[in-house]
Amino acid sequence: MTASGARKATPLLYGALLAFWFASAPAIAAEAWNIPHEKQIVLKGRVTDALCHLKGRCAPDCGAGRRQLGLVLADGTFRLVAKSNIDFAGAIHDLIGYCGREIEADGLLIENPAMTLFFVQGVRTDASAPFTPAERFRTQWEARHGKAQEWWRADPEANRLIAEDGPLGIKGLVPKPKP
Repeated sequence: MTASGARKATPLLYGALLAFWFASAPAIAAEAWNIPHEKQIVLKGRVTDALCHLKGRCAPDCGAGRRQLGLVLADGTFRLVAKSNIDFAGAIHDLIGYCGREIEADGLLIENPAMTLFFVQGVRTDASAPFTPAERFRTQWEARHGKAQEWWRADPEANRLIAEDGPLGIKGLVPKPKP
């Protein structure tokens, strides 16, 4: 090959290598939330009931939506899934249908020295499919209660608990007034 031929081929080679790299890397669509120690990542693992995995106290169907869920990765690492893409909502609604199954979860891994958590933003079972947004909680809540700008302020159960136990969860304990 001549020197001019090599110069022409080099950009093509780099382009082909970049295309291969992007095609083989998992597509991360997670939105950064600027939380200390956060990392955008796609986790691949089996959905499991956290209490079952950590303590061996297992319930059918991962507790049928009444237990915290997590992912067991191929290397045996357990990642607690603490939140979905909806403010103040967990990820159970988005993961319960995948109990015992392998999924890919796109989201934010928070590796704080005190605790490691995963906030899921999208889920899929097929690597070639797009991620389904982790927003089932809102869809199911709105089907029961109607639309609300801030579901947590309109939630009848939350309002009942606040009326019974106060805004801090202890009857009689109230927040200090703002100056």
